[in-house]
Amino acid sequence: GQDLAEFGLEAKILSLPGHSHGSIGILTGAGDLFCGDLFENLKGPRLNSIMDEPETAERSLARLKEIQIVTVFPGHGEPFPFEALKG
Repeated sequence: GQDLAEFGLEAKILSLPGHSHGSIGILTGAGDLFCGDLFENLKGPRLNSIMDEPETAERSLARLKEIQIVTVFPGHGEPFPFEALKG
């Protein structure tokens, strides 16, 4: 939840465990989520196929569904609209 405004960025850090214990994402004020390896978009938007803790990853996804996110920038594959994960 660290706010990055003090560094000149309108963004905050989110804890997104699942792929690995210490995984994080960066959510910008515009609703862009840079999520590292929590998600991938190789065969369509989805949780990454390699997870240390799949149940924890599902909980991270559930938490994200309660936040205003527009576009996801995954660690692998092209960006995609967050709506693609809500189905």
